[in-house]
Amino acid sequence: MIDFTLLSLFIPTFFLVSITPGMCMTLAMTLGMSIGIKKTLWMMWGEVLGVAVVAIAAVVGVSAVMLKFPAIFSVLKLLGACYLLFIGINMWRSKGKLAINMQDDAATDISRGNLFSQGFITAIANPKGWAFMVSLLPPFINPNYSLTSQLGILVLVIMLSEFICMMLYATGGKTIGKVLTQTDNVKLLNKISGTLMMAVALWLALS
Repeated sequence: MIDFTLLSLFIPTFFLVSITPGMCMTLAMTLGMSIGIKKTLWMMWGEVLGVAVVAIAAVVGVSAVMLKFPAIFSVLKLLGACYLLFIGINMWRSKGKLAINMQDDAATDISRGNLFSQGFITAIANPKGWAFMVSLLPPFINPNYSLTSQLGILVLVIMLSEFICMMLYATGGKTIGKVLTQTDNVKLLNKISGTLMMAVALWLALS
């Protein structure tokens, strides 16, 4: 059904990627402070759905090529390892800035539909998200197992991880905002994530 060794590596890897300050997490924190958790949930549903669409599209597209050219799997694995290494190095070199500036004057009367579409579009239109999914997900898929079952489990992990992290940001609100606006704290978080990225990159390259 799925390679549990790969899954055990994927879960902490993606969780640290999710919880690192980025567009969606900062948006969740901003909305959580300005309009409350209940309304912010609509943005979260949209973002989670958007991330799922990106993940599925990325894997299905790459897998279609892999079925015709099996040798590409090895190439993609090395490319994925290089990309993870690149991400890890950049996280280590990060100056500790949030992806977007916090907005204290967010509209409090924004509709549910607008919140949902805002989250969905933010996830879909993020080029880094596409690049990350294309390079990260294929190496965590074992060609000896069913693609459908593996993709289903990985997408569920991604959606759950994204939702939990956004809830932490939105619920923490001002407290998380104060912590994350301190450069040293963001640097530490990025270094932890970067270290894991580089460790997984090394494992993928040597496996």
